[in-house]
Amino acid sequence: MRRILTGLVLILMLTGGAALGPSQDGRAAYERGDYATALRLWRPLAEQGDAKAQWNLGIMYDAGQGVPQDDAEAAKWYRLAAEQGNVKAQSNLGIMYYGGRGVPQDYAQAVKWYRLAAEQGNVKAQYNLGVSYDRGEGVPQDYAQAVKWYRLAAEQGDAGAQYNLGVSYDRGEGVPQDYAQAVKWYRLAAEQGDARAQYNLGVSYNIGEGVPQDYAQAAKWYRLAAEQEYAGAQNALNQLQSD
Repeated sequence: MRRILTGLVLILMLTGGAALGPSQDGRAAYERGDYATALRLWRPLAEQGDAKAQWNLGIMYDAGQGVPQDDAEAAKWYRLAAEQGNVKAQSNLGIMYYGGRGVPQDYAQAVKWYRLAAEQGNVKAQYNLGVSYDRGEGVPQDYAQAVKWYRLAAEQGDAGAQYNLGVSYDRGEGVPQDYAQAVKWYRLAAEQGDARAQYNLGVSYNIGEGVPQDYAQAAKWYRLAAEQEYAGAQNALNQLQSD
């Protein structure tokens, strides 16, 4: 009989009959907007060193969810989680250092944390590390390294990285100049709604660079960028239609 009862308990656990733990209960509370309960459940875990709970507290202080918005507290909890290898916390701590939010602005520290997250495949950190190399912020300017990290993020579907990779090909920075490749990456970003990419794709069609000249396609992409009030797009569309 004991063996049968033990089996029954195991089945109940596997099918969700057992109560959720504080971490999962906190997640459920957070997702229904009960931030006070989420905070009450997650804080003890975070104070005990749970990296996921530390990351969650960082997010709550960052966004002012259930607590007053507090950059310093957000950075504190991101750091504790980041030091345990939490990838999203590493990426967000880099952002805090880049913007000087809750910590003194320090591009080298931003790069340090971006790199740790980027090397684990975090797409936002890959993009931000690319920007750092592109601008020479926290590292010597290196267009080839910028392209490397933009490409990794672009291949994961990040629209900003796709646009920046298109610009790199357009200008021949870090890669041989290749207008067809520029158009390829502009298109991927434009199709996700990036107004800069929509405008540049319009330019490519307008002058026939990387694609056959096509004024209808140029107008299409200028119009999409103009609808997002991208500077210059409406003027370009007006000029195209007046010619």
